[in-house]
Amino acid sequence: MKSTATQAFRRARAPIQLAILTLLAGISAAHAQDVAQAQAAPAVSKSIGSADSNVIAEVVVTATKRSTPLQKTPIAITAINAAALQDNHVQTIQDVVNLVPGFQATGQGDHGVITMTLRGIGNDSAKTEYADPEVASFIDGIYSPRPEGATSLLFDLEAIEVLRGPQGTLWGRNSTVGAVNMQTAKPVIGERSGSVEAGMGDYKRLGTRGAVNIPLGETAALRIAAVHEQHDGYIDYQKLPSISLADQRAAFKAGGGKDADFRPINPNLFVAGGPKYGAQDQTAVRLSLLWNIARDVKWNVSYEKFADRGTPSMNLMQTPRAGTDLWSTLADVAPTLKRDTDAIRSRLEYTINDSLALHYIAGVSRFSGSSTFDQDGGAAVPTSFATGATYQANNTVSSNYKNHSHELELQSLGKQNIDWQLGLYYAAEKNDIRFDIPIFSGTQEGTVNWQGSFIQPKETVASSAAFGQATWNATEKLHLTGGLRYTKDKRTNEGGNGYTWNGDKNVAQVPLSPSIDPRIPGQGYSPGSPSNDGVYHGSKVTGLVRVNYELDRSNMVYASVATGYKSGGLQDGGRPYGAETLTNYEIGSKSTLMGGMVKVNNAAYYSDFKDFQFSAPVTNPDGTRGLATNNAEGATVWGLESEIAAKLTRDDKLQLTLAYTRAKLGKLIGGTNDYTLPVCTVPGISTCLDVSGNVMPHAPKFSMQLQYQHTFELAGGATVVPRISTHYETASWLSVFNLGEGDRQKAYTRTDLGLRYTNNKWWVDAFVRNVADKNIKTSAGNSFGPYMAQYLPPRTIGFNTGVDF
Repeated sequence: MKSTATQAFRRARAPIQLAILTLLAGISAAHAQDVAQAQAAPAVSKSIGSADSNVIAEVVVTATKRSTPLQKTPIAITAINAAALQDNHVQTIQDVVNLVPGFQATGQGDHGVITMTLRGIGNDSAKTEYADPEVASFIDGIYSPRPEGATSLLFDLEAIEVLRGPQGTLWGRNSTVGAVNMQTAKPVIGERSGSVEAGMGDYKRLGTRGAVNIPLGETAALRIAAVHEQHDGYIDYQKLPSISLADQRAAFKAGGGKDADFRPINPNLFVAGGPKYGAQDQTAVRLSLLWNIARDVKWNVSYEKFADRGTPSMNLMQTPRAGTDLWSTLADVAPTLKRDTDAIRSRLEYTINDSLALHYIAGVSRFSGSSTFDQDGGAAVPTSFATGATYQANNTVSSNYKNHSHELELQSLGKQNIDWQLGLYYAAEKNDIRFDIPIFSGTQEGTVNWQGSFIQPKETVASSAAFGQATWNATEKLHLTGGLRYTKDKRTNEGGNGYTWNGDKNVAQVPLSPSIDPRIPGQGYSPGSPSNDGVYHGSKVTGLVRVNYELDRSNMVYASVATGYKSGGLQDGGRPYGAETLTNYEIGSKSTLMGGMVKVNNAAYYSDFKDFQFSAPVTNPDGTRGLATNNAEGATVWGLESEIAAKLTRDDKLQLTLAYTRAKLGKLIGGTNDYTLPVCTVPGISTCLDVSGNVMPHAPKFSMQLQYQHTFELAGGATVVPRISTHYETASWLSVFNLGEGDRQKAYTRTDLGLRYTNNKWWVDAFVRNVADKNIKTSAGNSFGPYMAQYLPPRTIGFNTGVDF
């Protein structure tokens, strides 16, 4: 059977000591080592040296918007090449987190998106246009403004670069604590090559992907890449427990119901079959063209289409009801997810002369989506059709955005006393959304508890910037860098409002659905006052000062001060919220040791936030609901990071990442509908809690990732490579409220195993992910009584096989 997506597509202390010792070791080694580094390769994440060498291949990155060797780039950056992505079965950003120190990614069920946290800072509410992320996503250097871009399938990639710390000078919008740049594989002129692979696994997993490079004469080449991945959902459906009619009637009357209005619970309201929550069904294709228009003019352009017909992840009871399993739910809303994205990306390069180049980078994208989601998660069993439980659906009726961006870069080339670059940037986006929340007592045939629709027909963002950065190569070893960026933002909300059920007795109490337009009088809904209309203007100058010193050819130290900025904006009711800023102080070292067999990169940082933005869904004192964003007085984060790569022998590779993080929120009174909180004494919020000084969510004090693999050589040139990857992290909170064990993920260790056999150009790779089948929470809440949570996937087993040609 063909998948629906295919059809649509076709249409603590010890950790502190350890981290400090590692940092000091990397720096002190510089005084004892003088090892020549391997020459950098000319392209991103390409390596030099033969595969049987004991030397770790050099990696070239684009973090400074130039191609520079990783070990010579004075930024905390993790570069993951195509082979590492394949070995770790990376499909989405959520699969990347264990490969990067201090990186977390959380699935958000009701919108089916992924939000990112880096160095203890993130925004779990950055699910729609109403809140911006802290970690910016880029594809081939082009900004992806909404979280859907981070959720799309990652395929046919040359590398992923994760830049830690504010990147506002060169990378711009919303890269407050970092940026993720995904580099797609580019066409190669004069080469006819390709690859194809397929795989299977449990949960009826099926996957296939492939790419082909086609030369078009001597000056152009075309690359076509496609992927499809699908598997069943992880979550089974529970049957509605049998409740006698007498007990139902008694519960109904005890709840204030009249005997004449009684009706039995309709079991057909509960989902018994069909797609399960947590299913994948995604398809994507990309066409890429490289054209050397003239000797000094090169154009890379691509078109990409992505279709998603999977299902959202689900809120599960942390303590299951008797007789039920953790990975099951009593659902009364069938899951659906529809996401379609089209994107065009272009990079035009003009080499003016041997010392000067001009680049024009542009992108256009369009997204449309919808979803249905069971927000209550079956937290309670109804005692009658109108008592004992709460029915709540979070339904995205429609969500659309269009955006385009343009960047003009002028930069120096070659070896200069001063390396410099100047740039101009402009981006604009237009969003619209309708988001419905029907809440009923008992079942959806019960009585209205609350329901409303958030309709925003036009929300726009326009951002322009001018930037410049220069590095003075004072000596062969000493380099001083300075940069400035001026950003100007404008945001508008036009015609938007929230429409809340007004209790009109002449209107039937039925759940809000797409067939009901709450804007039309007589439907039982009243618009909010004031409306969402408003305009926000903001601007900011951010900058960077950095010094790096090469102690010798194999060891470098650096120190920097950088500022970051995230624009303010408008929230429900047209109320503005302020911009968020930070100053980050950082020192680091990069060392190549033992003749190139070991590389150690370290960073220590302190980040001081001002007006930190906290977003959450809230209930207002008048009974209306919305997403509120408030500015905390600040937040502070400090930490240590270390990445160690070692080629122990020609056949043994080891990689270790370490992170120690302390992230504390400043003064803030926070409210949310996701948790049961006390009645608030602060005007404007119904329930709230003083979270001043609390630990930030998704910020374990210590985390570690260890990877090891060994290559066994067989007769005929074949190889077998077993590998193990183990991740450990200490306990972490799941929200700023720090409410107890239900709001906390305890310390855990998670291990993945793999085994790869290669014979010439054919290979087969078997894997087990989450070997011990650990239940790892990524979010939590108790607004429906018991604590609920979303989890990382359970243990999965599968294999892929393919051939290169």
